[in-house]
Amino acid sequence: MKFKSLIFDLDGTLVDTIADIAASMNKALARHSFPPLIPSEYTQIVGWGIKRLAFLALPLEEQRKPGAEELAEAVAQDAAQFYAESPLAYSKPYPGMLEAVAELKRKKIKTAVVTNKPDPVARLVMQGLFPLGSFDRIRGDQPGTPRKPDPSVIWDILVELDGTPKETILGGDSEIDVETAHNSNCHAVGVSWGFRPRQVLEKAGADRIIDTPEELLNFIKTL
Repeated sequence: MKFKSLIFDLDGTLVDTIADIAASMNKALARHSFPPLIPSEYTQIVGWGIKRLAFLALPLEEQRKPGAEELAEAVAQDAAQFYAESPLAYSKPYPGMLEAVAELKRKKIKTAVVTNKPDPVARLVMQGLFPLGSFDRIRGDQPGTPRKPDPSVIWDILVELDGTPKETILGGDSEIDVETAHNSNCHAVGVSWGFRPRQVLEKAGADRIIDTPEELLNFIKTL
């Protein structure tokens, strides 16, 4: 099998963003008089979008109260504002990722980024950390459209890339990414350097798990 396109997750896959995510969400929690979480706690609850993240960051007793969803929406809006104001204070690409993306471009493999991070912030992060034109498409969460693990977002990107699921690798660090790959019939590659432990990727049924960006290049080369 020859892979012609590769779709990346963003947080925990291309970029280590957890410190900036934690800082913005903790600032939003403080605005609503709730205690902060430590960054390692956020690694277990990111990935489903900012509203879900805000809900899971609330104290358990608040999650069980009537109106918890509305409260999470308010916290999420504040966190999104804080994040947009300072998305790159601590974030940086994972070691070897800049070189790997450049090599994929040299090999004429089409690349895209699909993330549940709000679209404007996703673009700020990618434009701030990767050279212009590194990816053929960047797609974050947009109001009124499905998000991962819904496969439609992947299929939309593949139409734009003129690609097919069977010729596409979907790489990510969480069970959400593996599920998205399965739902869209892409090849699921889990990355072990991100926010979730390897066991989560194994349990989710990743087709392959890699430990470095260089390993991804070698995998594609062998095919």
